[in-house]
This record gives sequence, C-alpha cells and structure tokens, in this order.
Amino acid sequence: MGVAEEMARIPVQVGAGYQVVVGRGLIGRLEAYLPKDVVRVMVMYAPALSEVTMPLAERLRGGGLEVHALSVPDGEAAKTIDVAQAAWQRLGEASFTRTDLIVTIGGGATTDLGGFVAATWLRGIRVVHVPTTLLGMVDAAIGGKTGIDTVQGKNLVGAFHQPSAVICDCDQLDTLPRPELVSGMAEVIKTGFVADRTILDVIWSGPQEALNPRGPLMPELVSRSVAVKAEVVSQDPQEAGWRAILNYGHTLGHAIELVEDYSWRHGDAVAVGMVFAAEIAVRSGLLDPSILGAHREVLASVGLPTSYQTGNWVDLLKAMGRDKKNQGRKRRLVVLEGIGRPVILEGVADSVMHEAYQAVAAVAAAKPYPASSGEGFNLENPYGQALYVPPVDTNEGGDKVVAP
Repeated sequence: MGVAEEMARIPVQVGAGYQVVVGRGLIGRLEAYLPKDVVRVMVMYAPALSEVTMPLAERLRGGGLEVHALSVPDGEAAKTIDVAQAAWQRLGEASFTRTDLIVTIGGGATTDLGGFVAATWLRGIRVVHVPTTLLGMVDAAIGGKTGIDTVQGKNLVGAFHQPSAVICDCDQLDTLPRPELVSGMAEVIKTGFVADRTILDVIWSGPQEALNPRGPLMPELVSRSVAVKAEVVSQDPQEAGWRAILNYGHTLGHAIELVEDYSWRHGDAVAVGMVFAAEIAVRSGLLDPSILGAHREVLASVGLPTSYQTGNWVDLLKAMGRDKKNQGRKRRLVVLEGIGRPVILEGVADSVMHEAYQAVAAVAAAKPYPASSGEGFNLENPYGQALYVPPVDTNEGGDKVVAP
C-alpha cells in the first residue's frame, strides 16, 4: 500500500456541506474521514473488492467500531428492492441508529444502492462513499442522487441523500478492467462538453495517457470533473432546474441501457447518447456541426462507441418517454449551443429525434456518411480531422430553455 497523498479537496455546498477528496492511498487512512461519533459501521462492497474491504473492516474494529460487512452483487444487479431489503434487515438486526454509518466501497451501482439504503433507514443515516471506478468517482458518488431500478426503468425509485464525505482513491483504478475505465471516461468527457473545455483539451493531448491510472492526467481529470459536478450540485441540489445539464447524453443513454437489459455499460450508452444529443442540436440550428464532429472524434479517441445499430426505434422512443427530465407529455433534452453552453430543449419533434437516431445508427465511428442529396459537406473539426455531416433542416427543432 502506497503513502496516502491528497491531491484535491473539492467542497460540495449542500446542507451542512461535505468534501470530495481526490488522491492516492486514501483507503489506507479512511478512518480519518469518518464522523467521530460513530459506533456502528456497515460496509457495503462489491464482491471483487473483498481484498480491500476485509483489511479495512479489521482496522476499523481495531479502532473500537462495531463493523458489519455486506457483500452486494456487481453492477445493476445490486440495485433491486430485494438487495435493499437484505441491507435493511442487516441494519435492523444490528440495531443501527441515526448516528451510525454506512460506508460504500465499489462502483456507481454500489454507491447508488448504499446511498438509497442510508436515505431510507430511519428516514436517513449517514453514508461515506468510497468509489472505486472512474464512473463512481466523477459522477455516481457525488451529489446525493440515490436509487434502485425497476422493470420500467433505471433509477425510477430513489431519494436525494447527501453523503458525509466522498473519498476518491485513484490507486483503486489500477485494477479496474480497461473497458470499465473507458466507460467511465464518458462521464469525464460529458463534463468537458457541458462546462470545462480544458478536460477535452487534456484528453486530446494524449487520449491513451488520459486512460493511464498511474499517470499524471488521471487525478487532474477526476478533480476537474468532480469540480464541475460539485458546482452544479451546489446550485441545484435536488435537480429542480440547472442540474439537469449533468444528464447530457443520458436521455438516449438510459433508453439503450433499458432496451439492452443493462448489458451495455453505462458510459458506453451515454457516449452514444451525447452524439445523439449533438445530432439533435445541429438539426435544431443550435450547434455548429464541427462540434458534432468533435463529439465523435474525442469519444472515439479513448475507445468509446459513437453509434448504436441494433436498437428498435419504437422501443427506444418509449423508453425515452420515461426520462425524468420530461414534464407531463413534454419531452425535454439537454443539448449544447457550444462547448460549455448547455441548454434544455423542449418539445423536440419526433421527426427530428428519428433523424438524429438514424444518423447515430448509420455509422460505425467518426466516418463520412452521405446526406440525403448523396453528398456530404466538409467540416473543420476543432480537435483535428475534417468530418462530414448531412445538411440539416432547422425548422422542426423545439423550444430552448436557458437555465440561469
């Protein structure tokens, strides 16, 4: 185990506030980040992390705490009412009170589940998240959104419950399978497109080095992404308005996950969803086509998909109708007017949605594809190569809503 090193502390100003700590070797000193008045701790962890969890549990016991360890399934399989019920039962058997604590160790599914259990036990007990995936560090563990899945969709049952702290130990990314690391990079790129262009520049400076868990770029990318989410969450803790920009790419992304029975990784689906959103923005006359090209190129540079060819449009459209951003029958999507300039687009016509989907389904990567006239037109992509997109009809876009 390496020497603990804090590289950044990012405040989240919600309620009493809390810190997101980014560094290396932080699990080795986790007790320093726990509330001082805790008597009982339940550590909820993914099975693959038992080698990290068991020594931590013994160390906490050695410090005088009563520790209970609960292994939960991997991935979305953890986010069910049955798994939550098993956790509630353990908490009841151990007589957990409101001054006790849950610690989650795992990816986004583990933090979503553990946060939901903490939010619902005794109407709210404390939770400290220790995300061990890139996706968990930059997105799921921060902001207090918790939830479980139902057969109708992802995260439809949940609560807002802010953690007491979030500890991002970048050393834990060393053993993360590369496909999971690549998938998590989608959420990093998302924050670049909606708020911090420097993130995109850092990735474009060396896409493969950006994926190196031991390299210098990873802590910077994690810290910058966390800072974006912390600022947005601090302004809109319960997603009443502006926080919706963090769902960029998630409208189609969540639909793909549902239609594919969660066999697609979250970040992979969101990557395609961002291209879809950019296609809609171009067709609505809001976004320069070169930024659509930038989406395809930056996402592809780290190995993320930019197309989706196996879906059924009717099923996807139905799934998108359940998106949490919708209001009544009014469809609402997060799109861009430019890098760092997100807006919410309301009332997008089905024809525009379908046209954007056909564009996403028509190409395997950032390749030229024909316009309806049979010819494409050339773009100067700000991130490198020239790309092609078809001409657009700007008469069928929806109404944009610019949040403060």
